[in-house]
Amino acid sequence: MSVTLLDQPPPTLHRSLGPYRRADHAALPDEPRCELIYGHFYLSPSPVSLHQYVSVGLAHRLYEIAERTGGLTLPAPMDVHLAPHSVVQPDLLYVSPQRREIVQNWIEGAPDLVVEILSPSTASRDQVHKLNLYAETGVAEYWIVDPVGRHIAFLVSDGAAFTVHPPESGRWRSPVVPEVELDIDGFWDAVERKFGRPADP
Repeated sequence: MSVTLLDQPPPTLHRSLGPYRRADHAALPDEPRCELIYGHFYLSPSPVSLHQYVSVGLAHRLYEIAERTGGLTLPAPMDVHLAPHSVVQPDLLYVSPQRREIVQNWIEGAPDLVVEILSPSTASRDQVHKLNLYAETGVAEYWIVDPVGRHIAFLVSDGAAFTVHPPESGRWRSPVVPEVELDIDGFWDAVERKFGRPADP
């Protein structure tokens, strides 16, 4: 099958769906990795070392929560089937124990929590296209992680759209997935011990 693979989505949402669907995604080879978003295929380039360290650190913290509660934490690559026109591979996802039925050979439906870690090649995808897709398909909470700026935006769904919720006193406790919490200051301290402080802009 011949398909068009795009590196970057447009800066704004497409006005209409692209031509590809879930069956087209399933027919692709495993490499190169790509995501299907609103009917368009996008390449997923290999991440840099800082991105991966941040991903592993957050995965470790979410894994500990999952082991304690009976939930499940999975890192990329893991296909998440959100709609006939969209199959994504978030950097991290968390499924609460109450919703484990969505865990099959892939994830069939919206995870409770999705984490995307920004990189120059995926920032527009994560902050525009995936943000809209996750809100539309029922993701309860979305973390957008900026590893260079040492910042996490915590977005919580109100049922129709995401709103940003600021953490309190350097800690995050989810209002919609109550078992999920994060010592934000401690997490970034660990990152800086490995990679140093971020450079001034």
